[in-house]
Amino acid sequence: QVQLVESGGGLVQAGGSLRLSCAASGGTFSSYALGWFRQAPGKEREFVAAINWSGGSTYYTDSVKGRFTVSRDNAKNTVYLQMNSLKPEDTAVYYCARGPPGRIGILTTTQEYPYWGQGTQVTVSS
Repeated sequence: QVQLVESGGGLVQAGGSLRLSCAASGGTFSSYALGWFRQAPGKEREFVAAINWSGGSTYYTDSVKGRFTVSRDNAKNTVYLQMNSLKPEDTAVYYCARGPPGRIGILTTTQEYPYWGQGTQVTVSS
């Protein structure tokens, strides 16, 4: 049974930083693509960042490029999202997601991820 548990969210002032973690269980962690998404109130869930099976390839939505960094530690079954220079518009619930078996590259749409965590709230005050 696949389980993803996010942590590290909270309240931060604009310009500050947070590091989100997502611990995974079930399956061979290093065999799967991983991603981060976010959902603000009244909006659809949107792609933030993705990382391939090895961590050697990453991809970001334009609004977070240069501010956010996605990484993974396959020995710890954990994926991270380092968020710097946070802005009020980054406020959302952040979700990590795991790709299906056989998909090890970069995945950027919600439909490509069958497994999701419960989310962690990030609030950036101005």
